[in-house]
Amino acid sequence: METHYTKIYTCNFILVQLITTKLEDIGIVPIIKDEFNTGLSAVLVTDYNRLLDIYVHNDELEKAIPVVESVKTEMEVQAKNN
Repeated sequence: METHYTKIYTCNFILVQLITTKLEDIGIVPIIKDEFNTGLSAVLVTDYNRLLDIYVHNDELEKAIPVVESVKTEMEVQAKNN
């Protein structure tokens, strides 16, 4: 089966929210995939460390990758400053 989506990053819930917001700001609506919990449920405090996958449509890949790279760079800078 052919897919039209590409996984661009795997990260925790907090970073997924940050990346999703930044992608939506430029008109991209990502798909978030949670292999651990495939049904709908409330997010518990203990869920924040679970890894989630972010997918975007192949047509939006060129615009999405710089967003992810920017967030990764921001996180590296913050980690160095702490």
